[in-house]
Parts: sequence; C-alpha cells; structure tokens
Amino acid sequence: MLRLRRAYPPQPVLRGEIEMFAYVGGYTTPDRDGRGNGINVYRVDEVSGGWTHLQNIDGLENPSLFTLNRASTRLYSVHGGRKLISAFAIDRRTGALTLLNQVDCQGSNPVDSALDPTERYLVIANYGSGAVAVMPIDQDGRLLPVSQVIPLEGTPGPNPKEQASSHPHAVIFDPTGQFVIVPDKGFDRTFFFRFHDGVLTPTEQRHVDSAAGAAPRHTTFHPSLPVLYVNNELDSTVTVFDWTAGRATERQVVSTVPQGHAQGSTGGDAGPNTTAEIAASPSGRYLYVSNRGLDSIVQFVVTPGSGLLTYAGSVSSGGAKPRFFTLGPRGKHLYAANQDSDDITVFHVDQESGTLIPTGIQVSVGSPSAISFVTPP
Repeated sequence: MLRLRRAYPPQPVLRGEIEMFAYVGGYTTPDRDGRGNGINVYRVDEVSGGWTHLQNIDGLENPSLFTLNRASTRLYSVHGGRKLISAFAIDRRTGALTLLNQVDCQGSNPVDSALDPTERYLVIANYGSGAVAVMPIDQDGRLLPVSQVIPLEGTPGPNPKEQASSHPHAVIFDPTGQFVIVPDKGFDRTFFFRFHDGVLTPTEQRHVDSAAGAAPRHTTFHPSLPVLYVNNELDSTVTVFDWTAGRATERQVVSTVPQGHAQGSTGGDAGPNTTAEIAASPSGRYLYVSNRGLDSIVQFVVTPGSGLLTYAGSVSSGGAKPRFFTLGPRGKHLYAANQDSDDITVFHVDQESGTLIPTGIQVSVGSPSAISFVTPP
C-alpha cells in the first residue's frame, strides 16, 4: 500500500526564485540491498544549495530510474527487480506527486524507460527477461497494457556471472525521435530500432557489437553533433559512434580509469571497477562517466566537430558506488547518487573548464539510484 507523507504542506514557489524540485528514488528491498523508503521529493535552492524535504511516497519497491514528459507534469518510474511501471502526476507549483496507476511491464527487472516524441508510448528495457517492451499511454498520462514485446537475440558474453543472457540496460530515442537505441550488457551488443506509430522494428543495421566482455550499459547523444556515446560497464570504457539516420559507426574507444590502473571488473591494485552512468554537458564540450570501485566521476573533453574524447581527469564521487548522476537543469551542478553510502553529493561545474568542484553539500537518502529535477512554471 502506498503512503504519501509530507514534511509540511507544500507551498507554491514564487516566480523569480532560483529553485527547483528534486525527485529521488532508490532501492528499498533486501534482495537489492536496499535501504531506501520509496520516492522522496525535495525543494532545492540552487543558490544556497539547500535541500528541503517535502514529500515521501512509501510502499514502493525499488523505484530506481525516472522518465519525465516534456512539460514536467508526469513522472514514470521503473521498479528494479520487479515487474511494474508506475505513472505519477506532478504538481509543478508545489512539487507534489500523485500516483496515477501501475502496470505490469510483461517482463522482469525493468531498468529504464523512454517516451516517444508524441508522448503516447513508453519504451521499456526489461533487463531480467532480455526484451524491450512498448507501453501505450492514455491522454491523462495513465499507463495502458503493453502492446509489444521484442526479445533480444545474440550470444552471451564471456563473463558467466554478469553476461549469462541478454540484459538490456537502457533505452533512449535518438534526437530525431525516429530511432531507439538499446545497449545490451549481456550480449555485448547495442541494438537499433525504428519507432513508428507505437511499433518497434529493427533497423537495417540491427545492432553493433562491442569488444567481448565490454558490456554496453548506458548511452547518450552529443547535444548538437551526430555522435552517440556508450559506456561499457565491465571493461571501464566509453565507445564513440558517428550516428547517421539510424546507423552507428564506431570511431573511438577510451578508458575511464587512470593510466596504470587495470581496466575492467577484475581490477588492479586499486580493486575492481565498473562504469555506471554517462552524461554530456549542455554545451557539448564535456562528457562525464561514473566509476564504481574507484568511486569517481570522470571528465572527458569533447573535440569540437568530431565529438572524439580526451580523458581530462576525475574527482571522488564523495561516497561509495555512484550508480547514478545527473546534471541540473541549468548545467551548473552535478549530483552524484552514491548507492552504497546512502547519499547524494553535489558538485559545482566550472563552465569554462568543465571541472567538478565539491560544494560540501551532501543529502542523506537510502540507496539512491535516480534523481530528476523539475522547475516551477
């Protein structure tokens, strides 16, 4: 049973205030080593850095990654290790969430979702069952039963523990909204689909293969160049692809670990490492990736014109196992969700150099794995 709790009656944010609402999810159940308590809503002052707790939605199991609609009036959550997708309405004046409904994703362990450009469909990556699903959305934002499920095909990678079967770990649309990209950690393969009128169809290329044991995890596009970036979880690398009309061409593979440190989950003197999240700065000049094991956020400089990467350094994530991070709506701060130390660390982003500067602000929250921001109207 869901329980909605508020720290105090939410008040509307006045126009002109430099504030936003933060929605934080994470793992809650023992099978996922969870210490969270559902979704927590905060008011964030970007000037002072202060976080004020507004609301808790308890009774949710592992709300682990979010998708917002363009108007920031709807929030969709996957539930790690379960079979549900939840839809919420957002009151943009107060930040409050209201549950609309929950629907079975027709798979297991949904880990990511993406809205198509019409916002009539949600595409879901089902990690546990190795498939991609399409879920229609009603006019009021409520989820409808799954309309399509596509099992992914391939050969398991060499890591018997992490790659025993297909494990799609993310799903995003390309900038045109015509194509869907699905990195598959288990098959060392990134899949491409055309999306039209609620139906996924494999592209002519169908997929690209990565190095054996690389384990593609998450992906992002450069904000202005036709360049696709994929971070590989198990060998601690990032692959750079040129992207043209639904076709990817590999250009570069770069390491996320310092020179001299052994790549990959077997680790070196500093122990094992895997990558987790990836994001490009709004300017397109920098790319960031999180390392778990080294517990750091890595910065790359992006070459103008080509989108190729140069390793520029890293900074401690401020905690343990940064499963997720995100840049704020204005790109001035980076927020690292440290799953194992139960906190979010806030960094200032130097706009000239891209360097991450610790602010000293940390927010305590159990097993965080998702942060989304909404600015008031």
